Amino acid sequence: MKKLLFTLSAFFVLATSLAQTQTEEELKAQIAPKKDSIAAIQGRVNALQAQLDALPGWKIGAFGTIGGNFSNFDNWYAQGIPNNSSGNIGFTVNAYANLQEEKFFWRNAATVNLAWVKLDDKDDPTDDDSFRQATDVFNISSLYGRKLSEKFAISTLAEYRTTLLSNFNDPGYLDLGIGATWTPITDLVVVIHPLNYNFVFSSEDTIFESSLGAKIVADYTKKIGAVNFKSNLSLFQSYESGDLSNWTWTNSFGYTLWKMIGVGFDFGLRNNKQETLNYVVNNAPTPDPNATFDTIDNKLQTYWTLGLSYKF
Repeated sequence: MKKLLFTLSAFFVLATSLAQTQTEEELKAQIAPKKDSIAAIQGRVNALQAQLDALPGWKIGAFGTIGGNFSNFDNWYAQGIPNNSSGNIGFTVNAYANLQEEKFFWRNAATVNLAWVKLDDKDDPTDDDSFRQATDVFNISSLYGRKLSEKFAISTLAEYRTTLLSNFNDPGYLDLGIGATWTPITDLVVVIHPLNYNFVFSSEDTIFESSLGAKIVADYTKKIGAVNFKSNLSLFQSYESGDLSNWTWTNSFGYTLWKMIGVGFDFGLRNNKQETLNYVVNNAPTPDPNATFDTIDNKLQTYWTLGLSYKF
């Protein structure tokens, strides 16, 4: 009797295992064509969205990233400052308003990236326990183009960039120029303006200088389902001196996880020799009033922000 029960139990376990394996294989076999169907549906949705984006009229939108954290330590002797409170807060907003018509277009964009940090040493009553400005980026641009064809246009561009939290418009940069714009696809705009004047506003007129040069801008803004992406390269090449040239490349990525909330990541790169020299001469911990463009170490400027994103 025991042998019979053991045999029946073993048979039952084996049959259950085979049935489960078969069911798992059947389910996997059913998933593959459904994935293909989802990809096909998404492809049709993307094609329809591209047609909508190409229709005449205004297209307005915005997305952003919010990041922050706070901490507090009491008697945490393993670190150099055992009693402290710290935190950082930052946000980025990318907004656009684009008008597309049969014979012309008008594209407007704005980017704001601000952040604050603090570190309060509770054992030092003289330290600064307030939030201090860390990241400060402000950029607006307006591009108007008269179409020669579907992909090429004669255009004029106005672009202004500065800081908001401190030293507003000191320095500030205003580019005004004319040339051509190429739009190979709906979401990519390439501006080439060989005639552009770079106005520089600053109280430090011995370092900052306006000049004539060429302006190149490449902007790619795309929305695919839950993903928002924007990449912008703005470059000015001075005809007078390479020391007066500058470029900035910013990128923003947002992925919606639930309703309007998601994850956002922003990073930017900049090269500006005038800003570097101004920092070395006036703002460095040990200023060097004798520094020149030839003696400074013009390091690449960078920033990044990672945090929650909100889809406007």
